[in-house]
Amino acid sequence: MKKNKIIINEELCNGCGVCIPNCHEGALQIVDGKARMVNESLCDGLGACIGHCPQGAITIESYEEEPPKACGCPGSQTRTFAPSSMVSASSAHEYPSSLTHWPVQMHLINPRAGHFQGSHLLLAADCVAYSLGSFHTKYLQGKTLAIACPKLDTNREVYVDKLKVLIEESQIDMLTIMIMEVPCCSGLLQITSAAMAQCSRKIPVKVVTVSVDGKIKDEKWQTLG
Repeated sequence: MKKNKIIINEELCNGCGVCIPNCHEGALQIVDGKARMVNESLCDGLGACIGHCPQGAITIESYEEEPPKACGCPGSQTRTFAPSSMVSASSAHEYPSSLTHWPVQMHLINPRAGHFQGSHLLLAADCVAYSLGSFHTKYLQGKTLAIACPKLDTNREVYVDKLKVLIEESQIDMLTIMIMEVPCCSGLLQITSAAMAQCSRKIPVKVVTVSVDGKIKDEKWQTLG
C-alpha cells in the first residue's frame, strides 16, 4: 500500500519555523537552524505544513508502506480489536464498549487504516458521548469512530484533508455526524461540507443533534458539500 512522506530540502529551508505550528502531530522541529522530521511515525503524510513554507522547501513523496513496526507514541499507535459486546463482561457492573479501534481523535487517526475501509463512519463532537447515555449501544455499534471539537481544536484544515482521504481512498460507505445543539458544534458540518465539496465520490450523510440534557433533538439525512 502506498503512503506519503514529507521531504524537506535543506538547501531551500532557511529555518524560519513557519511550518512547525502547522504540524499538529509534532513531527517537525527546528534543529541546527533547519526544519527536520524528528519523528516520522507521527507524520500523517497529508502535508498541511506544505502550504505554509515560504521557501517551497517541503514536498510530498509517495512510497510503498512496509509492515508496521512497534514505534512512535504508544497512545497514537493504530489498533483494531473486537468490540466488547462480543466478549463477556467480567463484572455485572461493567457495560460493554462498541469501540473497535484506536485512536479515535481526528488529529491522531490514520484515515487509511484498514478498519476504516468501506466502513460506516461516525464523526462525533467530543461532548456527545458524555451527554448521550445510549451512545455505545445505539449509535456507535457497527461503526468506526472519529471525534473532534470544532470550537477548541486547532488546524481544522487537517480534518478536511483526512475526511477527503476517508471518502475517496478508504471509501467509507456512509457518514453519521453527531453534534450537540450548541452553535459551535455546527463547525463539524462546515468541515464535512468543505471536504465533500472536494470529493468526486458522494456518500449518504445523516446528522444527529443531541440536546445538552442528553436527548435526541433531531435526526435527519442531509446533503453536504
